[in-house]
Amino acid sequence: MRYTKIALLAFGTGIALGLVIAVAEIDAFDRVASGLMALALAALPATLAADLWKAARSRFPLVRRGGNTKRRRPPGSQRRRPRAKAKARKPERR
Repeated sequence: MRYTKIALLAFGTGIALGLVIAVAEIDAFDRVASGLMALALAALPATLAADLWKAARSRFPLVRRGGNTKRRRPPGSQRRRPRAKAKARKPERR
């Protein structure tokens, strides 16, 4: 829930900044604090969707089916060659 944490931290920062501004009566930063809170609240549903999408993708990965994939052999293993067929012997003449 990485993205959701960031959005909630931004919202909490906006609330704390708004409280400090209200107590100190600084009118210039009123819009900054309320804008930060509004942006964080507006981004919260998108961040929740992104986190859920990421969690679902990591839990249920896509199965890729490829017709052109080759099986990998572990390093150091040699490729087995087919055995040569036995040759028929000719009977010896005496």
